[in-house]
Amino acid sequence: MPELPEVETIKRGIEPHILGQTIDRLEIREHRLRWPVPRELPALLRARRIVALARRGKYILLGTDGGTLLLHLGMSGSLRVTPKDQAISKHDHIDVLFTNGCCLRYHDPRRFGALVWTQDNPLQHPLLASLGREPLDGGFSGAYLYAAACGLKTSVKNFIMDSHIIAGVGNIYANEALYRAAIDPRRSAGQISRKRYRRLAESIRWVLIRAIELGGTTLRDFVNESGSPGYFQQTLQAYGREGLPCQRCSTLITRVRLGQRSTFYCSRCQQR
Repeated sequence: MPELPEVETIKRGIEPHILGQTIDRLEIREHRLRWPVPRELPALLRARRIVALARRGKYILLGTDGGTLLLHLGMSGSLRVTPKDQAISKHDHIDVLFTNGCCLRYHDPRRFGALVWTQDNPLQHPLLASLGREPLDGGFSGAYLYAAACGLKTSVKNFIMDSHIIAGVGNIYANEALYRAAIDPRRSAGQISRKRYRRLAESIRWVLIRAIELGGTTLRDFVNESGSPGYFQQTLQAYGREGLPCQRCSTLITRVRLGQRSTFYCSRCQQR
């Protein structure tokens, strides 16, 4: 599933092509996404101008002069900027065509993504209203994590992946941030000190920023808005490295299951 860096990479990539542009028409070849795409959406979007782009968690917000499209890429979705006459491939479900000849194409083999329209404040939409703090914003800190974790027995890895606590941190980057902060992912969230949460907050921010700089992570079928892969995978220090030596101490990386997800850590560097 595309995580925050992948979504941010795509948002930044499509922005120069569509910001300020007017929608000519919307072509929907498949309405059956996570939630059915409204039949009336093409009429609602016709002649609308894109006035803002934003990201909230793993959602891309396409703001128009008449409402906002909330777009989620699901497990396998991608957005690409193409010429409007480019041949359609299998799983190319939706095209947003602009009067300047640009096409924003939504591709989603598993159809777990979503395209939702709202004319109200998008941040108050039920899909976004309960999301936690943005890890790249100024309000995110170790003090915030420490306060939110008070009394919790859940593992710290599951804690930082909870979208009600932090918006957009998925499995890959949770593993990498905990490794960088030298915190055992199995440890109870409520048993970690304020000092170590300060280090974890810094690590989460560093890992996400570095991943965005490298265009995200190429795992399975992620590509950016132009169809190019991300390169953060080449720098992974924990995720997917089961049985390989830790790059700090040479202890073999261990894999366990936490919350139905694979978790990778160094038993020496990330001691409880």
